[in-house]
Amino acid sequence: MALQGTGMLIVATDIPAAQEEEFNRWYDREHVAERVGIPGFLSARRYIAVAASPKYISFYETETFSVLSSPAYKQMLANQTPWSKAVMAGFTNVKRQVARTTAGMGAGLGGAAAVIRLRPSNSDAAAAREALKAVLADLVTQDGTLAAHIMESDPELSKPLAEHKDAPKDAPEAKDWIVLVDTTAADVATAAAKAVSSAALPGLKAIDSGVYSLMWVLGKAEL
Repeated sequence: MALQGTGMLIVATDIPAAQEEEFNRWYDREHVAERVGIPGFLSARRYIAVAASPKYISFYETETFSVLSSPAYKQMLANQTPWSKAVMAGFTNVKRQVARTTAGMGAGLGGAAAVIRLRPSNSDAAAAREALKAVLADLVTQDGTLAAHIMESDPELSKPLAEHKDAPKDAPEAKDWIVLVDTTAADVATAAAKAVSSAALPGLKAIDSGVYSLMWVLGKAEL
């Protein structure tokens, strides 16, 4: 499904193998529905790595960026369930972005996705965005590539939560841009990640990229 909102919460993490079964049970039985149920949240999608780090990544779409600093969301963060606190304490290699979705093209939700992390400099963000949009516009014309989206992190809001005990509080990725490319297959996603990472993008530096497989999606209407 195409993105409909302008806000996005992105959380990527690893989890120790001994805790992985409980981690997935918590995500699937409590956490995703809890987050999508917050006023202004639209949907959530979970992925597992094909060739990527961290191993898991989730995207939570919101109607507007302001939803991600709303009283309802802040109240949820301040009142995590005991299960949430227990599971989140085991997170490692956490990367958390609170972002604005600033561009999207194409349509559809693919079974495989490329996720590319780009770090902006202090140069013209508008020019960097237009250069990136041109690369993605070409990409979505290629067979097997369905849609591509740009998400620009807010450095002040993109910080680990208190429950993310392993995460540094001044992580440089707090200002990163995330590109999400929906594709029909992992090899297509691999090619998309390479195309974006190797493109000449003034004001943007490719930090890393990965390929993920879709686990499941939950929309607000399904609650």
